[in-house]
Amino acid sequence: MKAVTWHGKRDVRVDTVPDPKLVEPTDAIVRITSTGICGSDLHLYEVLGAFIDEGDILGHEPMGVVEEVGSEVTGLKPGDRVVVPFNISCGHCFMCERGLQSQCETTQVTERGKGAALLGYTKLYGQVPGGQAEYLRVPQAQYGPIKVPDGPPDERFVYLSDVVPTAWQAVDYANIPEGGTVVVFGLGPIGQFCCRIAKHRGAGKVIGIDLVPERLAKAAAAGVVTYDTREHKYIGDLIREATGGRGADSVIDAVGMEAHGAPVGRLAQNLVGLLPDPIGAKITEKAAVDRLSVIYAAIDAVRRGGTISLSGVYGGMLDPLPMMELFDKQITLRMGQANVRRWIDDVMPLVTDDADPLGVEGFATHQLPLDEAPHAYEIFQKKQDGAVKILLRPSAA
Repeated sequence: MKAVTWHGKRDVRVDTVPDPKLVEPTDAIVRITSTGICGSDLHLYEVLGAFIDEGDILGHEPMGVVEEVGSEVTGLKPGDRVVVPFNISCGHCFMCERGLQSQCETTQVTERGKGAALLGYTKLYGQVPGGQAEYLRVPQAQYGPIKVPDGPPDERFVYLSDVVPTAWQAVDYANIPEGGTVVVFGLGPIGQFCCRIAKHRGAGKVIGIDLVPERLAKAAAAGVVTYDTREHKYIGDLIREATGGRGADSVIDAVGMEAHGAPVGRLAQNLVGLLPDPIGAKITEKAAVDRLSVIYAAIDAVRRGGTISLSGVYGGMLDPLPMMELFDKQITLRMGQANVRRWIDDVMPLVTDDADPLGVEGFATHQLPLDEAPHAYEIFQKKQDGAVKILLRPSAA
């Protein structure tokens, strides 16, 4: 089969690799019809190369059609149309039973001290082959895959793999009061859906912050108040001015470790990237520093007693945080990988509603054949050609 594979920093290719096979009785094989490129994939493309091997298959936002199931998979059959969550969870352990599927104790990568295994995402999270491919082996298929109806286009459902549940959790964790104000830093796909979901759930004012014109325009078209960081240097002052001097009730950081405007963090990441992989991996695990400009801005912009929700991925172990300000302002901070399965009952009615209240259809700016994945990664990483969300099409539905 064809699959998108990693070959080095900013070097992904479409290779021919062996077809996946059933390994465990809880496995399924899915023929992939659509698969997204996530902002987290760009971390692999850019700064996390020490934790990935040449030839590893990327991707964690797939959907498709079941081809084969293991003997212990009773809820699926060949021909079922499914979305595959990015975290691999069993559904019956202590963590899964508490809605913390991203901490699943059955698939936890204990040798790395990490949570549940993830599709297509480095040795830190199990090094499981990903879904940017023609076929995918899905572990824990007795629980993970989400059956969706035939008929509507893939774009109605593919975001259930990651984007929509991640955004829903970010908004839930943000604890926005009815009619309150929320600020969303970063208007990539997660940030865009955070804005839409916050409005849907009763936020009074939704403010989106970014510096990419296409992203700002997309958010503004959805009724979001937008601020361009290229035009406004002091975002905290701007937010206080818009909220009677108090600050936002809630702030969502949908950017994470590769924030613009953090030269020290960027330099540290680039220097680590020049080291041999074993050394770079150790430094990243024990002494990495993220680009923290967004989280500092979030702490500044949130009101006293407010909540900050982190959905952007961070990977640093020595990140300096302004603990005095966090303590003095009595800020609540919530974060973590999305527990995809926990939120499906909440979000499924929204993506199946004919009115499409979240605007999932037409959200993707690019839909490209799998063979064009190298070009897709390049324009997404460089923010060229208006690329906000890219879907790859390995095969027809």
